[in-house]
Amino acid sequence: MAFRAFYALPAENFSTTSGQHTNAVHGFTSMLINLIKEQKPTHVAVAFDVSDDTTFRKAEYDGYKGGRNETPREFSGQIDLIDKVMGAWGIKTIKMPGFEADDILATLAAKGDKAGFEVLLVSGDRDAFQLITDNVFVLYPKQGVSNIPRMDAAAIQEKYFVTPPQYSDLAALVGETADNLPGVPGVGPKTAAKWINLYGGLEGILENIDSIGGKVGGALREHVEDVKRNRRLNRLLTDLDLPVGLDDLEEPRPDHAAVEELFDTLEFRTLRTRLFALYGNEESAQEQESIAIPEFSQLTSAAELKAFFDAGTGQRTAVAADLQPAVVGEEVLALALVRDDAAAVVDLVSLDAEADSVVSAWLKDPEEAKLLHGYKAALKGLASRGLGLEGVVDDTSISGYLIQPDRRSYELAELAQHHLQLTVSTAAAKTGQLELALDEADATGRVALVQQAAVVLALSRYFETELHDRKAQELLTTLELPVSRVLAAMEMTGIAVSMDKMNDQLADLAKVIEHAQEQAFSAIGHEVNLGSPKQLQTVLFEELELPKTKKIKSGYTTDAASLKSLLEKTGHEFLVQLMAHRESAKLRQMVDSLKKSVAADTRIHTTYAQNVAATGRISSNNPNLQNIPIRSEEGRRVRGIFVVSEGYECLLSADYSQIEMRIMAHLSGDEGLISAYREGEDLHRFVGSNIFHVPVEDVTSAMRSKVKAMSYGLAYGLTSFGLSKQLEISVDEARNLMKDYFDRFGAVRDYLRGVVEQARIDGYTSTIEGRRRYLPDLTSTDRQARENAERIALNSPIQGSAADIIKRAMLGVAAELEAQGLTSRMLLQVHDELVLEVATGELEAVKTLVTQQMAGAASLTVPLDIQIGLGPSWYDAGH
Repeated sequence: MAFRAFYALPAENFSTTSGQHTNAVHGFTSMLINLIKEQKPTHVAVAFDVSDDTTFRKAEYDGYKGGRNETPREFSGQIDLIDKVMGAWGIKTIKMPGFEADDILATLAAKGDKAGFEVLLVSGDRDAFQLITDNVFVLYPKQGVSNIPRMDAAAIQEKYFVTPPQYSDLAALVGETADNLPGVPGVGPKTAAKWINLYGGLEGILENIDSIGGKVGGALREHVEDVKRNRRLNRLLTDLDLPVGLDDLEEPRPDHAAVEELFDTLEFRTLRTRLFALYGNEESAQEQESIAIPEFSQLTSAAELKAFFDAGTGQRTAVAADLQPAVVGEEVLALALVRDDAAAVVDLVSLDAEADSVVSAWLKDPEEAKLLHGYKAALKGLASRGLGLEGVVDDTSISGYLIQPDRRSYELAELAQHHLQLTVSTAAAKTGQLELALDEADATGRVALVQQAAVVLALSRYFETELHDRKAQELLTTLELPVSRVLAAMEMTGIAVSMDKMNDQLADLAKVIEHAQEQAFSAIGHEVNLGSPKQLQTVLFEELELPKTKKIKSGYTTDAASLKSLLEKTGHEFLVQLMAHRESAKLRQMVDSLKKSVAADTRIHTTYAQNVAATGRISSNNPNLQNIPIRSEEGRRVRGIFVVSEGYECLLSADYSQIEMRIMAHLSGDEGLISAYREGEDLHRFVGSNIFHVPVEDVTSAMRSKVKAMSYGLAYGLTSFGLSKQLEISVDEARNLMKDYFDRFGAVRDYLRGVVEQARIDGYTSTIEGRRRYLPDLTSTDRQARENAERIALNSPIQGSAADIIKRAMLGVAAELEAQGLTSRMLLQVHDELVLEVATGELEAVKTLVTQQMAGAASLTVPLDIQIGLGPSWYDAGH
């Protein structure tokens, strides 16, 4: 069934971010959820095959199941994962050395039949048909894992013209290709059924073998031993001594924590919801507890508020904010405040000036410890009401991320369910969507907001120990929470855009697209939909008869990488224009998206996230300003629409130069690399000089490019094969290049080897600041998953350290701007780059402080080099 699931779902659409294929696991689990939902069994078991080499059938006939294709690499390891899913689900799995899964099912069927059960066997092996009785049925998949009809005795009789017990006789005569059991030549199912019905079964056929005439009779006599062997091998055993009894299979129930953890690793979100929904309220009652909602007061007067705050001095208070859309961003309408001994709701909209002042003072008091889920959003929402927020010691969305950086979601409800096995009401889970109405007629919103705060309080207490165990407390308090504050200010400020430049670029792109389309049509002599893969396949591989690309389900791929390779091989004009059309269309779509993101203040306000990239890098969305291409001139032009605001002098772009390679030099301790950086040499020319054995001045651009690709590639686990493809050289040349590199820079080789081995021992990698990335797949039996984990182990300390360094730099720059009383401001953070808006007269001061703070953000054995650019637009500043 797992194999059927593997082929029913495309492997390329089902894999984790670490590269583990999951289509077989997903399909199998989905199928089982559907079956349990439809059939409502009281007892469930899953049987697994063991190696063919150990079964009694293989011992008798060496050719048994021989000739099968090699198991696809993408399938490897998924059986073990299915076993783990069953374990978390509470479903017993059974393996019996020497026997097959169908023997286990046959024994269970016999036991169930005898005990008066109705037994449903789910199997893609037709041998199971022999087990059908009045109480035993086979669910046999006709297609994939969704069409699984019930086969009873009448269905077998109708299809094969024999009874279920006679099916194994029929199979012995006809043979079974899948098991490599050859039948009698010329004997098909109809002939076999005719003989069985005439003579009462295989024994009767063999007793009357000499009376069967014709060519098929002769073939039967010639292959009679094969038939007897087939019958011995296809007969399923019903008397195995199983390690479990029927009572052990009763009413399986999922372990919520185990399912959460495993499904997080497999990145199954919909399946998790479906699985838990399968057990409904009964499951919730048995396995889940609802968070206790404390009694709360609605505070309105200054006296009530002051009394509440005074009583909680020295305690931690969880704060939940009701966020509602505003002109730019959101504003807070109400707060829920929950601590160990009290809870309250405050309607900010209806407070008088005195009460508002009390709330404002408490929020801004750095000595009053506050806990939130979504600190940055609350900061912005409160700021829109003119309120500050100090004293925040935990943001559970960030502390949850530091504990498990590979989770797909850090929503409050999911964290509570995973870590505390607590359910959260839908309303409380949807921060910012409460539509809170604080009047007597609608108490639901207030209860939901209080519940949200109560969950934050419970989660934060749980995370304290977890953060301590992972040595992540300092990262939270001295890095991530302060960075949230800086990011909130950047998001609220936004960056100015020139609508004229944006419209001009859209018009230019439209002309390029139209021209490329006309030239493409001209190259083939007719029009075609350049966005249709099917039509492109016809043009490329039938009309133009170009070399075939990679075979896919719908023909041959027309993806960008394949077309680029095809263009390099053929140079065909149609491909030239097609690629130009694609690139420009993609850019136009990006600029259109940016145009829709311009707010009423004619600025773009991106949203930054600290808990998306597992390495620690900050991500940008709505819109994503980190994916603006910089390799092509047209792509770089998109940055030209971002301009300096009126009243400011210019934009300043500050970019770390080769920061990842500098971190590599520091972590590896390689004296050659350290010396090159300390002496201010061009690293790639220096390395090229060493491995090509030529003076630095004789290192060509081609040599430098090869070295640059290899140097960065090594940090990402690049193989000689990968390097050969990237540089378009032979594998031998790539291998020799890597050998020469490691011969000269041995400490790099030793570091790369050591970091993976240490991660295998520890179970995680660490950045310079101690940010951990947990990698359970380092010990996986699946080679592909293991190799992907190894590549992540190589890169995470380097990329994660770079992320930590730029965060430290942002904190330093923000603090120094404030300390010097400057009005210049940070606007953007993109990878290793900061973009600031410089106020008139402050340029030299800003250049100096930015350079100092970025260079001093980490103490490495090599200097951090900063490149500064200035200009009226982001394009000019970074050009």
